[in-house]
Amino acid sequence: MTGNRGATPGRGTAEGRSRRIRRAGLCAGAATAFFAVVAVVGRAAEVAPPWWVLAPVAVLVAVLAGRAGVRLGREDGVRAEALEPGENVIGTYTVRPPYADHSPPSPYESPQYQLRVTTRGMQMWERAVLLWNHPWPELRVVADGPRLRVHHEGREAGVMLLERAGAVQEVVTIGRRCGAE
Repeated sequence: MTGNRGATPGRGTAEGRSRRIRRAGLCAGAATAFFAVVAVVGRAAEVAPPWWVLAPVAVLVAVLAGRAGVRLGREDGVRAEALEPGENVIGTYTVRPPYADHSPPSPYESPQYQLRVTTRGMQMWERAVLLWNHPWPELRVVADGPRLRVHHEGREAGVMLLERAGAVQEVVTIGRRCGAE
């Protein structure tokens, strides 16, 4: 019998990649929807509303939470696929976007920009889009007060204001340990 009937796609195929990303999104969406409904029903049990009031609310919560979970799971799946074999994530840092009014984002909003520090280099992400990826030996990372300056091949690749206090110094220390200037 010829052909590869029943074979699962390998790590390198586009079909396998899209299947893993879809699975990550669906699993995250299902888990988020489940826990959101459990929280709503558990809280509503204290008030004991009739089932015909609780059912539509639970369905609405499941749909909204599931949709958000699918989006976040898909982002995580895309980011996991960008790692090379043997590469591990050391840390993920939220980068403050340049808001016009300098107000912080809503706590219910996923961060738009994230800097991922891996064992091989740095990756800058805008949600599920990889903006750049540079290996440590080609980078120079400098702490400039509260800002992180990243230079690649003599040019400035980015100036970032990281959200968490102390994160800039962490990234500089990790970079030096991994081979950056």
